[in-house]
Amino acid sequence: MFELTNRPNKINDLLENIGQVLDITQAQHELVEQRYTAVAKQLSKEGSGLSLYKPEILPQGSFLLGTMIRPIMEDDELDVDLVCRLTGKGINWAQIHLKHAVKNQLIDKNENYNRMLDKEGNRCWTLVYADEKFHLDILPALVGNNNHINLSERSFNKLDKTDLENISLRITDQREDNYPSETNPNYWLKSNPFGYAAWFKERSNINVLKSVLLSESITPLPSYKKAKPPLLRVVQILKRHRDIMFGGDCDKPISIIITTLAAKAYQKESNVIRALINILNTMHLHMHEVYCPNLNKNIWRISNPVNEEENFADKWPSEKQKQDNFFTWLEKAKADFGALQNLDHTNVYRVLKNILGTRAVNEAVRNLGYDELITEDLKPVNFSSQLLSVPHRIQPLWPVGLKYNCDVYGRFNDVTDYKKSKSITTQTIVPKGCEIYFTATTNVPKPYDVYWQVVNTGEEAKNTFMGLRGGIFQAQTLGRGGLVQKEHSGYTGLHWVECFIVKNGICVARSSEFFVNIK
Repeated sequence: MFELTNRPNKINDLLENIGQVLDITQAQHELVEQRYTAVAKQLSKEGSGLSLYKPEILPQGSFLLGTMIRPIMEDDELDVDLVCRLTGKGINWAQIHLKHAVKNQLIDKNENYNRMLDKEGNRCWTLVYADEKFHLDILPALVGNNNHINLSERSFNKLDKTDLENISLRITDQREDNYPSETNPNYWLKSNPFGYAAWFKERSNINVLKSVLLSESITPLPSYKKAKPPLLRVVQILKRHRDIMFGGDCDKPISIIITTLAAKAYQKESNVIRALINILNTMHLHMHEVYCPNLNKNIWRISNPVNEEENFADKWPSEKQKQDNFFTWLEKAKADFGALQNLDHTNVYRVLKNILGTRAVNEAVRNLGYDELITEDLKPVNFSSQLLSVPHRIQPLWPVGLKYNCDVYGRFNDVTDYKKSKSITTQTIVPKGCEIYFTATTNVPKPYDVYWQVVNTGEEAKNTFMGLRGGIFQAQTLGRGGLVQKEHSGYTGLHWVECFIVKNGICVARSSEFFVNIK
């Protein structure tokens, strides 16, 4: 039972389990492993155009670090990053030639990959596994200094700058002016995903008596691990908090900044809640304002720990909204997670649901046997229980036998920039004139039918030609089996939607009311 005694440990257990829920599943990991192995085999065929340069396929990014999280919406795709690392290239090859040599080998005598290949990205080639809901981004690259040096049996702490250079990569980027012409890779962009992974895993290591070898950081494919160090769980939780807060906003804080600052601020705390609070309170100490002569002003610098030339905040001066959103997110994260220490158990559950998502928190609560926490949802501003019994609200049309789950999430498009969408929480005020997208998730096995109910209130809605809405209708918009419903914020007031999943004439799953406050 979740009691107030020993509360910090209970909160820690809940956060740890939420991290496990956010993580990709073992089945997803095994599927990626199968597809990764097939791609590696295709790119490293003996006698192929690339075989002379000993191509090696390696993971990078959050998949390599162990900080990948599942999408908020189950139907969204996982994004897995790979590197195709070559030990050399044709003497006259510029970036464009190396990049297209990788593409040509990828689709050579392989109709499946030819069909799955997406349009050319700035740096990568992408294979889209639409039926399996993930895609592989493959980065063509050369080893650093055009040399292939094996440092795998040394730890990160024993690497010097020359060693880091030797495990770095030179990569292709079609946005660079020299993309079609420069044949000297020393003038190509530099990246060091494996050095970064070694640094990050050394930072996450809580066993101070044992160093992490590069061979443990850079492997053909990391094995699936359910148990993870506190730093990895903190990064996963912070990334989900950001996603809930900003939705699909392209100016939301990027993962590499969150991951880097969290790792720099981490002080080997042994549990998640203590690490989370301390990291959020000291993150800002690991970013600095420096004078930029080119811009004649101070700019923020968040240094890549394995490449001093790289500033992860380099886009902030020209895209100020990214900078503003980072600091807004950091202050909200501090407030949200800091408040957990002073709340009773019911409010801990409610706050976590609001900031990390209903599905993840409910699943974690059930895994731990804290079912008594799953109580009535936190109600929004201006809520009154009398609203739920308004006469124009139609009751379910079918027998109800709830055997499965259904949750609804909402986003709206900012009226000032329709390219940006924001998540809707119980405290969100949605402006009039916005498009709102409601997405339902469910574990009901297919086939099933999806129905929606929209209930609005207030004089403004009442006085329209159509009057107040409260009926139940079969899903018709936006596809995906009817699990996405589009609406418009036309009337001031507190309104809500519900989703019903019907199978064989019985309502087997029903969401709670998802409230939208329009002003």
